[in-house]
Parts: sequence; structure tokens; C-alpha cells
Amino acid sequence: MTDERRLHRPRVSRSVAAPAEAVWDVVRDGWQYATWVVGASRVRDVDQGWPQPGTRLHHSVGLWPATLSDTTVVEEADPPRRILLTARGWPAGEARVEIEVVADGPETCTVSIAEDASNGPGRLVPMPLRQAVILPRNRETLLRLALVAEGRYRLSRGEGTQPA
Repeated sequence: MTDERRLHRPRVSRSVAAPAEAVWDVVRDGWQYATWVVGASRVRDVDQGWPQPGTRLHHSVGLWPATLSDTTVVEEADPPRRILLTARGWPAGEARVEIEVVADGPETCTVSIAEDASNGPGRLVPMPLRQAVILPRNRETLLRLALVAEGRYRLSRGEGTQPA
């Protein structure tokens, strides 16, 4: 990927004990989005073909009963290495989110995420303050993504038991 296409924002990374394809399998499963994305409370619908560019994931954010329903759209996708999303959460606005997956070996990878407000009232908050909220949330998001990917990968290899 060329450097000009990268989202130039603070980025958090995490090692994952699963191949890049296992992480991509979780990202590709739009119905699991609320399982690993901090702040997403539920998925209402997933466009056919997710995560191809232009497809949408229809989600709600926040805690019940104060949830807001909106969408996330895929801007670019390079499976299993990169996805660029526009996550909407109006009235707060929109954010650009880039997830990158780099294979470190046959059964390990590093996943990173960069995010920042791109449109709406969230852009009025100074970047250092925005990132003070975004970075810890994204650390937890990556932890959740890693746990789901690692668990699915272990199960696919017969290294665990499925819940009853």
C-alpha cells in the first residue's frame, strides 16, 4: 500500500496468535461487528457482499435505551490486509477507521487500527482530546478482535471445545 493512502492518525497495534486470514474472517463477518467494536451495541443488518467497497453495515451505538442507529460503509478493502471504513454515529458525526493486518509468520499477525473524526461536531474537539478517548477504546477493540480471531482459529484446528 502506498503511504499516501494510509490514515495518518495515532495508531494502536496488537499481536494476534492467529493468521491474518483468521482476523479477516472476523472482520468479514459483519454480524459479529458489535462483538468486537467498542461502542457498537447491535448489528441491525449487513449488506450483501460485505466488506466489499460501498457495502454498509447497519448498527446501533450507545447503551440502551439511548442508542443511535446509523451505518458504517466500506471505502476500501484489500483482504486480508486492510480495510478503510467510514463509521457514522450522528449526531456526533463520522469517523474514518483503518484496520491493517500484517502477517508475522504462518500463524501470527499484527493488527493495527487508526481512527479519527472526519465529519460533523466531533471534528470541533481538538485532536489530542479526541485521541485521548479514541486510543483506549481502540486498544480494547483490538483486544476483542484478537480474542475472537484466536478463539475461532483454535476451534478450527480442533484445539478447543465449542460451548454447549
